[in-house]
Amino acid sequence: MKKEITKYILALIGIYILCYILPLGYRDLIVPDETRYAEIAREMVAGGDWIVPHLNGLRYFEKPVLGYWAHAASIMLFGENNFAVRFPSALAVGLSALLIYLLVYKVYRKEDNKNHFSAALAVLIFLTSFEVVGLGNTAVLDGIFSFFLTASIIFFFIASEENLKTGREKRYLLLSGISCGLAFLTKGFLAFVIPVMTLAPYLVWQKRYKDLLRMSWLPLLCAVLVSLPWNIAIYLREPDFWRYFIWNEHIRRFISDSAQHSISFWFFLLISPVAILPWAFLTPAAFREIRMQINAPDTGGRLMRLSLCWLVLPFLFFSVSKGKLITYILPCFPPFAVLLSLGLSHIPEKVKGRSFKLGVVFAGILFSIILLAFIYLQFFGYHGFYPYNKFWKVLMVANSLLLFILFCGLSLKSQSVKSGILLFGIAPLLLYFSAHFIVPDLTIEKKAPGTLLERNKQDIGQKAVILSDSTTVGAVCWYLKRSDVYLINSAGELDYGIGYADSAKRLLDIESTDRLINRNRGDTVLVSKMRNIRKWKGQLPEPLYQDDNGINGYVLWRY
Repeated sequence: MKKEITKYILALIGIYILCYILPLGYRDLIVPDETRYAEIAREMVAGGDWIVPHLNGLRYFEKPVLGYWAHAASIMLFGENNFAVRFPSALAVGLSALLIYLLVYKVYRKEDNKNHFSAALAVLIFLTSFEVVGLGNTAVLDGIFSFFLTASIIFFFIASEENLKTGREKRYLLLSGISCGLAFLTKGFLAFVIPVMTLAPYLVWQKRYKDLLRMSWLPLLCAVLVSLPWNIAIYLREPDFWRYFIWNEHIRRFISDSAQHSISFWFFLLISPVAILPWAFLTPAAFREIRMQINAPDTGGRLMRLSLCWLVLPFLFFSVSKGKLITYILPCFPPFAVLLSLGLSHIPEKVKGRSFKLGVVFAGILFSIILLAFIYLQFFGYHGFYPYNKFWKVLMVANSLLLFILFCGLSLKSQSVKSGILLFGIAPLLLYFSAHFIVPDLTIEKKAPGTLLERNKQDIGQKAVILSDSTTVGAVCWYLKRSDVYLINSAGELDYGIGYADSAKRLLDIESTDRLINRNRGDTVLVSKMRNIRKWKGQLPEPLYQDDNGINGYVLWRY
């Protein structure tokens, strides 16, 4: 038994290192998200202001401070590099996986050896779900936020399984509240909304009506105490923070027709099958077992009911919200992994041949079609578009897809459900590892100006006047180590910060840009997206030097 547990744990650690750690620093930072969070953290470290977030020296109030602290701490530990910027997201995924394993293992620890397989499978599903891999390798705050939410909900559930009013119950409630407070410091009031809409219906489902109040006050008090010091500090420094943050990042984003990223109610439902790949193909196979065991009176049944509340209700909440990004549903992946693992691990051997095999066959067929389409596109093109200009990248993509198809075949031939599921689960590992190295050329050209800035930064003095568009400014600040860049025509997401009297002069129209360039001839640099340069070309002086990373990418002009 111990050998089996050790084998599972070592395999999961290996998968985590392969997909989340080893390739973490390879690719350039992507505009605008990764460069934004990298630069805010860099300015915290450089300026020593750990209370008020700044981007390009301007107030940036879209999120509370803890996510920026995590990135800043990583930069202080590993240096100003791509690995450091992405490490907090990868670490958050690893810690979330650990909590998922401990949760499932704890629930089934007194049962047969299925408990080890169920716990390991839940982690495997979580670590290999497409969206989790994508965000776990990207410098965004959603992974950190999702980890704290996961911790808060799991600790509360474990507390609900302890004897009433005992020290163990209070300790888990305390941990739940601390995690909730840290989630609030990462992304705001959603830290309270998601646990409440998950745990309150769960307790009602369990007919534990008295516990709705009895078990709530301690986590709530802890969450408030954890978040209170910074809440007071930011109010004393920047009294307008809470007005802007509550209205713009919560109320307007949820109900306003002008909300950023406003998309149809059905958006998350339509993209979910892709987000949970490759496990979308096995979900029907698990559904029957989930339905049969969801009302079981034991701890496993209660965990299923919690996971169903945790998955469905936040998913509906995010769907109702006017503003939507695919990153928002990341907190739904831990309960999805738990539910699917419990369903799949209880599939009887005698019924394996139908829905399970059908799902694996569909996966193999789909990826075979993708492989054929990729080969055709690479060698024959589409209106002049070819994914790669380097043959080794073509080989990596083809081999990754072939390996996925091969493992689907091995899964079909396996002698047991357990081995078949595990073989299917590891099928996309090479593809996930290779993803960092095979980013399409056009994506690099349009979203990664790092190479352009790196090869020119030695020729740009620290006293040079730097100009940029609003999309590129985070990258310019990060790679040139500047926080005094002038913005041309539009402030974009820095619109709030530029509105302060002490910052307004940093936004220039074309005429003011022209005058600034002429006053600082010989020491002025402009970096912008190519499409903006095409608009401004006839209105700005001709540069003495020009460099770019492609016709769809970025341009650097020196005057």
